[in-house]
Amino acid sequence: MNTKNSRLLPLTLVLGSILCGPALADEGVRTVVITANDNMRFSVTRIEAHPGEKLCVQLRNEGTLPKEVMAHNWVLLKHGQDATAYATAALQAKAEEYRPKALAEDVIASIPLVGAHREGETTFTVPEAPGSYPFLCSFPAHCMVGMRGELVVK
Repeated sequence: MNTKNSRLLPLTLVLGSILCGPALADEGVRTVVITANDNMRFSVTRIEAHPGEKLCVQLRNEGTLPKEVMAHNWVLLKHGQDATAYATAALQAKAEEYRPKALAEDVIASIPLVGAHREGETTFTVPEAPGSYPFLCSFPAHCMVGMRGELVVK
């Protein structure tokens, strides 16, 4: 890679990861914004989508507590996977931001932990198979108290 291109690469990566906004909307990507705060609830617990649709999920943490005690993530599991079982396994995966590598094959898409006043996002193609796909926050205890939902593919 020449020097000119190597200087542009970081800029390209930053610009490409800023938002799911207008540039992706032009490419047929639908954006779903989910907010969370210190009450350990997602603002959206059901997302309906079509097979093969492109989705961008943005997770915004509007809480005030420090990341160490109240971070949130978003993990979309494959059809038939158990969100509670994933969250239980995640308790032992602090070094992996509560996304256990041993269960990586069960995950369709995810957003890493975000602290207060931060956001994260992921863009993915909705599975072709109709059905319900669970999503959750795998930070300790969050899923167990209700921080979960479902992607319904129709």
